[in-house]
Amino acid sequence: MEDKTSSFKIILGSSSIARRQILAEMGYEFTLMSADIDEKSIRKEKPEELVMALAEAKAEAIIQRLPVGDYGKEAEPTLLITSDQVVVYEGVVREKPADEKEAREFIKGYSGGHAATVGSVVVTNLKTGSRKGDWDRVEIYFHEIPDEVIEKLIEEGTVLYVAGGLIIEHPLIKPYVKDVVGTTDSVMGLPKALTEKLIKEAL
Repeated sequence: MEDKTSSFKIILGSSSIARRQILAEMGYEFTLMSADIDEKSIRKEKPEELVMALAEAKAEAIIQRLPVGDYGKEAEPTLLITSDQVVVYEGVVREKPADEKEAREFIKGYSGGHAATVGSVVVTNLKTGSRKGDWDRVEIYFHEIPDEVIEKLIEEGTVLYVAGGLIIEHPLIKPYVKDVVGTTDSVMGLPKALTEKLIKEAL
């Protein structure tokens, strides 16, 4: 895999393993920082506005911890990539489940139904201060999901740490995904095409 980051550096502002994996698949080398913001303190009516506000807040939180003056002096620019995602179910925004009970309710709701993910990407050029951001939406349709599969997912635990308790690439849930209108990388938290576009625009 060629390394595309020879003329600039990247910081991925996320602790998500899926996002890390996607950015690496795209051929980029990067360092990691996580924002650790209080996501619940940021509220917006529309899911698109919420994910954009959260991605920008993450960028601001990380920038405050960086010696930004150094980035202005360096020859090649450093790009900070932050993102956020929510699941929308029957018009309601879902974030990470509060507990196993809520995760169970979430997944039971998807069974035989449909949900959408709304994800944002914000790319900040630390050398120039230029910032580009956008969001995308993916619709996901499900077959009926058997109760024992839901219980196994809860027991295994990963669903407790993702927006809406939704992981379509999980081997237990994959067979019950009927249709995905959009791209899997977007559902996993980092839409490749959008990220690529914003990186070019921010440079």
